[in-house]
Amino acid sequence: MSGPGAPREEGAGPVPSVAPKRVRLRLDVAYDGTDFSGWAAQPGRRTVAGVLLTELERLFGDGGATGLTVAGRTDAGVHASGQVAHVDVVADRWDKLADDLVRRLAGLLPPDVRVRAATPVPDTFDARFSALSRRYVYRVADTPWGAPPIRARDTLAWPRHLGVDLMNDAAGRLVGLHNYAAFCRRKENATTVRSVHRFDWRRDPDGIVVATIAADAFCQSMVRSLVGAIIAVGEGRHPVTWLAELLRRTERASDVFVVPPHGLNLVEVAYPTQEHYADRAGETRNRRDLE
Repeated sequence: MSGPGAPREEGAGPVPSVAPKRVRLRLDVAYDGTDFSGWAAQPGRRTVAGVLLTELERLFGDGGATGLTVAGRTDAGVHASGQVAHVDVVADRWDKLADDLVRRLAGLLPPDVRVRAATPVPDTFDARFSALSRRYVYRVADTPWGAPPIRARDTLAWPRHLGVDLMNDAAGRLVGLHNYAAFCRRKENATTVRSVHRFDWRRDPDGIVVATIAADAFCQSMVRSLVGAIIAVGEGRHPVTWLAELLRRTERASDVFVVPPHGLNLVEVAYPTQEHYADRAGETRNRRDLE
C-alpha cells in the first residue's frame, strides 16, 4: 500500500517537520542612539537590533521572530524617530499578541528604544529595498552658549556663527543624481551613486540651525560628511564652488569634516503602495550608475 494513508515502514526515519506559518510585520521604531553601538547586532555590544530581537524572542519564543531587516543601518550615536524594520514572526503567536504587542514591548524594552507600531504587511514588503527615500535632520547650535541642555544629546554645539543663506546656496548644488564618492566610506563593489531629492537649512526660533536631507538611499557616513562640508562653507572656510570640485572626485575626500553622530536623526522612511513593494525592491537591488 502506498500514498498518504500508508503505514510507515520500520526504520524509515523521522517524519519531516513542517515549518510554522509566519507573518511579516512592519515595525515603526524610535530610539535615542546615544548609548547604542549603532543598529546592527554585534557580539559584546549593545545595539538597537540586539535589544529589539531579545525582547521579540521573549514574546515569540526562540526562533519565533526571524529576518529582522532595517530601512537604514544607523551608526553608533545616531538617533531615529522614524526608523522602519520588518520581521517574520510565528503566525499562531501573532494571533494572540496582535492587539497587545506594542504595549507588551513598551513594558520590556529599555526607555531609549520604542516600537511605535507593529503592522502586518505582505511578504513582498522589504524595509530596506522597498523604500523610496530616507529623510534625516541634523541639528546644530551655533549660539555662544552652545546647545540647550535639554537637547544636548541630539544637537551639535558649534563654536562659530553659521550663515544659513550661504549654506542653502551650497546645499542646493549637491541635490540631484551624483556620484558622492567624496562623502562616502567606500565599500568594495558598492556604488556611491545616489539621488538626493532635498537638502536645505533653516534657523528655528530658538536659534538652532537645522538641516533636512532626503535621498533614495545613503552610503555610510554620507549624511554627516555632506553636513560637514556645508558647515565649512557656512562659516567661510570654503567657497561654494568647492562643492563642484568634491563631486568630481572618485575617492573619499580627506578634507571633508565628518560631523559627530549625535546631531543626526532619521525622521522618515517613505514607501510606495503595497502593490509596488516587489517592483521597488527589484529596482533598488539593481546597481546604480550615472547613466
